[in-house]
Amino acid sequence: MIDEELQHWLKHTEVLVGELLADGTNDEVYHTIEHHFASSDFDLLEKTAIAAFKLGLEIEDPEEAELENGDKVFAFDIVTEQMLDVDLIKTETKVMFELAKKCKVDYDGWGTYFEE
Repeated sequence: MIDEELQHWLKHTEVLVGELLADGTNDEVYHTIEHHFASSDFDLLEKTAIAAFKLGLEIEDPEEAELENGDKVFAFDIVTEQMLDVDLIKTETKVMFELAKKCKVDYDGWGTYFEE
């Protein structure tokens, strides 16, 4: 059985890709996909970044942010270049979600940019 949270991100993928295509993004070019990771524990987040780097993934520098309630959180993105193929991005999302779960940090979905 698929984890309920993972199911949420897989549905998010279907919706986001559908919306991008409906808005006219160029489906014949690679899109920059940014997978978001976060944790209030910088050490856990750093270990996740190292694990991702060892897997050959491109890591963005971590940043500190403040949540609406005033709590601090640390975050970084793993960046890939992909075609807007739902199945491909779902597979990638599952890998990223499992990495976050294994490392005990939060996976906060993915985003991309409109391509002309």
